[in-house]
Amino acid sequence: MELARDEEEALAGKKGEALASAYRILVAIGEATGASKLVPIKWAHVSGVNYNTIGDAGVQFLDRFSSTARVAVKTTVNPMGYDRDHPEGIPEKFQEKQASIVQSYERMGVTPSFTCTPYEVFDIPDKGAPVSFAESNAAVFSNSLLGLMTNKESALSALASSVTGKAPLSDLRLEEARSPKVGIEADFKFESELDYGLLGYFAGKAVKESSVAFSGIARPSTIEAKALSAAIGTSGSCGMFTIGQGRGEKISFTRKEAKAAMDELSTAQDGDVITLGSPQLGMNELDLLAKLTEGKKFTKRCMIFCSRAIHGQAAKVGLTGRLERSGAEFMCDSCTCFTPYVTKEKYDSVVSNSVKGTYYMNNFNKVKVALKDIRTIAKEYAE
Repeated sequence: MELARDEEEALAGKKGEALASAYRILVAIGEATGASKLVPIKWAHVSGVNYNTIGDAGVQFLDRFSSTARVAVKTTVNPMGYDRDHPEGIPEKFQEKQASIVQSYERMGVTPSFTCTPYEVFDIPDKGAPVSFAESNAAVFSNSLLGLMTNKESALSALASSVTGKAPLSDLRLEEARSPKVGIEADFKFESELDYGLLGYFAGKAVKESSVAFSGIARPSTIEAKALSAAIGTSGSCGMFTIGQGRGEKISFTRKEAKAAMDELSTAQDGDVITLGSPQLGMNELDLLAKLTEGKKFTKRCMIFCSRAIHGQAAKVGLTGRLERSGAEFMCDSCTCFTPYVTKEKYDSVVSNSVKGTYYMNNFNKVKVALKDIRTIAKEYAE
């Protein structure tokens, strides 16, 4: 891999150990993925913020790393574990560890966004801009719908890019990888965001290439595209989709494949609590949910996970008040994935419309999930 002189000096440790370690990570990834060089990025979005995802080793690493490392480009961060305005039921140790993580990132100079949907909160760079996004739904969404260029980064690679301002020129930062060699054709009419999520989950498992072409479906709305992007990112390494016929291999997605995915993911008929927000809900979902529950009350506890920025926007136009009157509770800065709010000690099962959230509830939280689309949830659990 060709490095510029300043990159070689940083790699050699002449600009400090933190920067040297960051360059070591990027060079190793670049060489493994056939990158010719590193390129400047416009934006890094870092994961590894929730204590449940990085544990004590991650807390210690960030504490050391942040003592000297500083971000070189705009850097936003993923959700943390819980809403600090709602610490009820969160163990004190968890709160302390989470506070340390937040302090480390803030010391580095990140924007404390605590969102997995940065594309709904921040201004988007010009089409074709290289970025480094570790949150998988954000990487897939941004590649597919916004024309940004990012690989599906790990927590470490995006962190390395945040302090160097660079990323390897490989994979989905090259046009060749963005032209799908595999296509998936749906042969039935989609009726909800859940159908798009099931398609994404199937695609992530079936496609080993970096991108996939979907045909037989309408161009997804923002709500549907978020569900599709999150599900693709959950089940495999594919980091981008296009709408239309692809070239090369064709794979069918029929009701049979959709049912198989549903049968794997939906492990309960009903739930003790409703969790919405993986990815975090945006203005579109909040507006839809408010309309669906207008004048009604949720019959079960309903937790809505969203970014604090979106919550602020929603409050200004009265959406939060409408939803709270329906009995919904807002959990800001956090997400259903790896949440400490939902444990098998508290709940036997949950209701969710998120394929991604369902996957992690089943596999990490060890809580069963009744997977239903958002309209069905409003119809069955609000009266």
